[in-house]
Amino acid sequence: MTKSILLVGVGGQGTILASKILTNGLMEAGYDVKMSEIHGMSQRGGSVSSQVRYGEKVMSPVIEKGQADIIVSFEKMEALRALDYLKKDGTLVVNDVEIPSMSVITGDETYPDDVLDEIKKHVSARVVDATGLARELGNEKASNIILLGTLIKAMGLTAIDWDTILEANIKPKFLELNKKALQVGMDAVQ
Repeated sequence: MTKSILLVGVGGQGTILASKILTNGLMEAGYDVKMSEIHGMSQRGGSVSSQVRYGEKVMSPVIEKGQADIIVSFEKMEALRALDYLKKDGTLVVNDVEIPSMSVITGDETYPDDVLDEIKKHVSARVVDATGLARELGNEKASNIILLGTLIKAMGLTAIDWDTILEANIKPKFLELNKKALQVGMDAVQ
């Protein structure tokens, strides 16, 4: 059975790196994996999404609306934008952080106060303060790997040797931080 994972965030949050680490780990575990990514003005804080599908035989990397088994959102508003893609019984993991879009920064729009409430009207969401947890580890940028850890745990992929996958994808000076971040993310999911 093919599983579909959608990762959404804002440019600069490490959404694509997390997707690549996930894809490499799944391939190492013997799955057929397809990945596609969309960079929407990612240099300027625009939306970024990555679709990862894995299973015995995967024909397409594209996740249709209503077909994602899990969505991991690196930013609250991006979770709201991606809700259409979640299966009825799917899992939504949301990083409890706000990153204003360009239209909010320029004053054309305002960031809504009730994003999480709005999300919870539609689906049950696991809210994680990945950015706060990363700050406690000493580097806010590690929130992407914390979120990857929550995804790994939620999807039951903990048997994969993630330390080896991280070693192959992370610069040595950030490796220990990212190994800790991955574990923090796994521990954040019951």
